[in-house]
Amino acid sequence: MYRLRDAGYQAFLVGGGVRDLLLGREPKDFDIATDAHPEDVRRLFRNCRLIGRRFRLAHVYFGRDIVEVATFRASEDDADAVDESLVLKDEDGRILRDNRYGTIGDDIWRRDFTANALYYNIADFSIWDYSGGVDDIRAGILRLIGEPDARYREDPVRLLRAVRFAAKLGFRIDPATEAPLSHLAATLEAVPPARLFEEVLKLFLGGHALPSYELLRRYGQFRQLFPAVDALLDSEAGEPCRALLLEAFANTDQRVAADEPVTAVFLFSVLLWGPVRRRAAKLEEQGESPVQAMLLAADEVVDTQQRHVAIPRRITTPMKEMMVMQLRLQKTRGRRVLGMLGHPRFRAAYDFLLLRSLVGDAEPELAEFWTGLQAMDADARSAAVETGGRRARAGEPAGAQPDAGASVEPASKPRRRRRPRRRKPGSGAG
Repeated sequence: MYRLRDAGYQAFLVGGGVRDLLLGREPKDFDIATDAHPEDVRRLFRNCRLIGRRFRLAHVYFGRDIVEVATFRASEDDADAVDESLVLKDEDGRILRDNRYGTIGDDIWRRDFTANALYYNIADFSIWDYSGGVDDIRAGILRLIGEPDARYREDPVRLLRAVRFAAKLGFRIDPATEAPLSHLAATLEAVPPARLFEEVLKLFLGGHALPSYELLRRYGQFRQLFPAVDALLDSEAGEPCRALLLEAFANTDQRVAADEPVTAVFLFSVLLWGPVRRRAAKLEEQGESPVQAMLLAADEVVDTQQRHVAIPRRITTPMKEMMVMQLRLQKTRGRRVLGMLGHPRFRAAYDFLLLRSLVGDAEPELAEFWTGLQAMDADARSAAVETGGRRARAGEPAGAQPDAGASVEPASKPRRRRRPRRRKPGSGAG
């Protein structure tokens, strides 16, 4: 901001950074608004990169941190700024391209919510508030700037942003802002699936997944993002899926609060598990093996899902591995069981199994077996997999007897080795 100011430009800290500072929270990132054009910003900062076709933005890189710099945008009714080469809308009023530049007085009316429309001025360390954002923050109200129906149609992603900010901040949505959230949910179909993927990550991996999910379901927006999951939730067979999602979202929020890692792979595995498992069961009835049925079902569900939220292959590939491993984790006997502990996806698959066992979607004994197996030494593990995990309890010696009343499956008889057959000359071996 100081470099922009020293070069003769206005520069303000704007948006969520100002809002979070007023709320006593640590800002996740910082955005700058300026009257300098993107090309001017790039000229001042060698570590700058211009992005975006819909809105031209400058990203200034400081190590791993990115500061987003946006030029003041012209107001909607600025007749002098109207240029068909700079602004483009579709027939529903959705903005496809808009690179018209204006003043800070114009820019305020292009922002979405009053709480995000505050400008911090480094000239005198004051906050410029044109829309009553400071009062709304104090009152805990989320209010859209302008006429809500038109603003949502300009950019339907604002529907999701309303849900995200209400969930994240714990704000009450203003009645006029809330009214269109349900009947305009279908406009999300016009948003590119790749953009919705980014919004889903913000909704569910930011520490407020559970309240976000509940609001998305309330306003019918979850149906637009995950139609197959939503249909299952509303069916009679949807109870395990409902319980799994609630438990997973609550667990994710706890991990974020504890500064523990959360991943998109785990998120989408949980979200799509219900439809995948249901489809896999039907494929098994048609004669497919359990593993093949799971893989085919995952492919079908993901292919359909891509039309709504585009999930990159870097996520879908390990996600399918996690789902198949739910089948392999059902086996507790044999030396191959020990090999599962070294699998790159084991920890994530094990966490998923624990989650499923909590809601009755997997046997608790299975989760206990894998929990105990990880705590054992090598000898105890070898003994445990010989008995199918009947002795798989942390710290129990390999030769210990099972609890009274516990049934132990007989150990498999040692296989008799076959003598290798002598190959005939000319058999083609080699």
